[in-house]
Order: sequence, then structure tokens, then C-alpha cells
Amino acid sequence: MRLLHVDIDTTRGDHLGCYGYHRNTSPNIDRVAAEGIRFEQCYVPDAPCLPSRAALFMGRFGIHTGVVNHGGLRADPYPEGTSREFLADPRFAHWPAVMRKLGMRTVTFSPFAERHSAWWFYGGFCEVHDTGKCGGEIADEVVPGALKWLGENGREDNWYLHVNMWDPHTPYRTPMEYGNPFADEPGPAWLTDEIIARHRKSYGPNSASEVHNYWDLTDSKYPREPKQMLSAADFKQWIDGYDVGIHYADMWAGRLFAMLEKLGVLEDTAILISSDHGENQGELNIYGDHHTADTITSRVPCILRWPGVAPSVDKGLHYQGDVATTILQLLGGDAPRGWDFRGFGASLKAGQSAGRDYLVISQCAWSCQRSVVWEKWLMMQTYDTGLKAFPSVMLFDTEADAHLQSNLAADKPDVVRQMKGMLDEWRAEMKANADRGPDPMEQVLAEGGPYHTRNSLAMYAKRLRETGRARHAEFLETHGGKPIDHA
Repeated sequence: MRLLHVDIDTTRGDHLGCYGYHRNTSPNIDRVAAEGIRFEQCYVPDAPCLPSRAALFMGRFGIHTGVVNHGGLRADPYPEGTSREFLADPRFAHWPAVMRKLGMRTVTFSPFAERHSAWWFYGGFCEVHDTGKCGGEIADEVVPGALKWLGENGREDNWYLHVNMWDPHTPYRTPMEYGNPFADEPGPAWLTDEIIARHRKSYGPNSASEVHNYWDLTDSKYPREPKQMLSAADFKQWIDGYDVGIHYADMWAGRLFAMLEKLGVLEDTAILISSDHGENQGELNIYGDHHTADTITSRVPCILRWPGVAPSVDKGLHYQGDVATTILQLLGGDAPRGWDFRGFGASLKAGQSAGRDYLVISQCAWSCQRSVVWEKWLMMQTYDTGLKAFPSVMLFDTEADAHLQSNLAADKPDVVRQMKGMLDEWRAEMKANADRGPDPMEQVLAEGGPYHTRNSLAMYAKRLRETGRARHAEFLETHGGKPIDHA
């Protein structure tokens, strides 16, 4: 079997045509989706970038790998400890290593390991091609090498090729000569001038008044980005930059598919299309970043076209790692015993959904949150806000409120109570299976909170005062990252 994995960083499923987006951002991906299984409710268990790929490639939740943050102790995996033999414990073999044992030649074109000093990422790959710009590259600096590799090796059998593009990630840097296919098309209608004005009175890194982490965009050198986020017109320019990045990556993905067709192996090659996380685009007053454990940051596109498996739409709740495990099953193997994820290969072949009852998703790099996704509900528990205006508990009806505008926690205490019970159940299960260290979120909190907001309070309080929001500065100076319930 041949398996091409197109991994497009920072891509929201609901910004792809095959997931119902009103713009034609993804014609090449959409064609693959029409021939494969499109997973409607696929989530990364840990976000953003580093924890997400750690979970996928190590086969375990961040609470077990130890990788939940972008810096500090918990940006690195827990060591195996004194039980470590000459070779690492096979119960925790990485995803590419398992494929390699199944006879696959495993290859990656990605800057990911160098970007995060995540050298464990190379575990199990036969070939590593570091594209060299630590995630600052665009698709035309990544895909040509993969096309050359396919031209030389693509007709051979039994390979897994991981191609990692970064174009939708901020800053929006698609070459201006590519144009803007969406210049005459409206952006998402939900984000209005009124909402933006309300957001500007509030606060938080990457909020409407600080789209560039803790600052506005006036110093941005990227012409696709507006200078400030003052109105829906500014947001239109902003979202155009994001969508053009998706469109550019899709164009280069199409060249990979075309190469497979040229080689005569397209029909016999499995294709996986995924991302490491989504992207808040105004939701919860976060613009162009990935700060939360929710249906925006943690839900990812996941499309699997497998020869001999009929096209379908799977609406079950899945972790991305469940799909990786399913791929191992389709290759004739299974997950190592130490993995947290479970496959559903038999159900997939039968055209049946085999989703989980509920999911627990986590974030520790921009805030500290654990959330539960169940039926139509999202319950978010915040332990450190990351200097944002978050209460400790938020509840959203994601069917009626896809962009998370109305917190129903006070109106639905019974739902909150039930979902907190699910979180407690999950936590107890994870603790029972932990064999390498304590809950890593507790370590992050003890270190001073999420990496990206740690030691930023004094600087940000000064910014808030300079922009007429002194009361927010005073609140943060008193409460730090504690939820806003303490006001």
C-alpha cells in the first residue's frame, strides 16, 4: 500500500468546500473528499502545534506523553525512566515506526522537528527532509522536494509520505502575485462591526485590539494583513489572507495528486488529509491564532481515501489518533498496547460509524483548559485564562451557535454537571494508566501558566493602560490568569 499524508498546518475544516464553506478554497482536496471518508467530528486531543503532533505521532494523549506546552518542562516528553532498555519500550512505538514494522518506507518533508526542537518527531522515519525554515516556508518550498521524491520512488509499493505545508499559519504570506481569488466574495457573515467593537473593548493576546499577539498590526510587513482590526471590512481582508493560504496549499496538494496520476498509481494510493489544529478567527475574541480547547481550535479536517473503501461521511466523535490507529489496522496491524487511541477499521470497511461517546480536549500553550465535546455541547473548563476574559466554565450549543457567542453555563447547570462528570471520569481513567509522570497541566500551572503568556503581564498591562483599558490591566494585575469569575 502507498499512503500520501497531506498535513496542512492551522487549517479549519469549516474553511474547506467539502465541509460546506461558501468559498471555493479547496477544489483539489474536495475531489479527494468526494472519493473518500470525510470525518465531520475529528478532534486533536491536545492543541496547538507541538502537543497535537506529539499525540498523533506518539499515539497517546498529552497527559501521558507529557507534551502539552510550547516551552518549559512540558514541551518535552516524559522520559521512559529506569525501565528503559537498549531500545525504547515497544508498547509506546511511534506511528511511523509501527508502519515501518509493517513494511512501509516512511518519509517526511517537514520543518516541524526543528521548529519546536521536537527531535522525537523523527522516530520511525526512514527518511527525513527538513525544509529548513522552521515553519516559515510556503508550499512552493516544501512540495517540490516531495514531487521529486515521488518521481523517483512513487511507483514502488509500501511507502508512507508525509508532506507538511504551513501556508494558512500566520503571518499570511502567500505571494502577492498569486492574487486573491476571494476579492469579490463576502467573508463569513457572523462577525459584524458590532461584535468587533465589543471585542476591542475587551482584552487578551490576539484579541481585536492586539491581533499580533500583544500588539496591533501596524508594524506588519505582510500586505495581506490589515493594519488594525477595526471593522468587518478589516476582517474581510484578514480572512482573505487566511483563505488564500488554504487555496495556495490546496493548489500544491493538487500537484501531488497529479504526480500520482502521472505515475499511474493514483487509484491505488491511499490519501490522508489532515491538520494539527484549527484556528480561532474571531471566536472568543481571538483572531488568527489557536488559544483554546474548543470546536474551533481542536476540531480539524480529516479526510481518508482508501482503495476499496466506499466514500462516506462519518459523523461520529473521533480523536485524530483514532484515525491513525485505523490506518494501522487497514495496513494489517494495530496500535501498540500502550496507545490511548483505538481504531475502527472493521466498521470503516462496513460503512458504519464507530465514534466515541464523548471527547476530552486540552490546551496548555496559550491558556490552560480541558473541555468536553458531547452530542451538541461543548463544555470548557478554564484553569488559567492566558490573560483573556474567560470565566472558569463555558457551555455552548455548537449546533445553534457554531461560533461560540453565547455562554449557556448559567442557564444549563444540569448539562454542565453531567459534562463535568465526564471530565472527572476521563481524568480518573488517565491517572490509572499514567506510568511516567504527574498530570502535565499541573506542572504547567506550577511553572507560571501557558508558555506564550508567561511573564507577559507587566508589558501587557502597560499596553492596556495606553489604549484606554486600565480596568482590565487592574484586573489582570490582581488576578493574573485566574478566570474572570473572580471579578
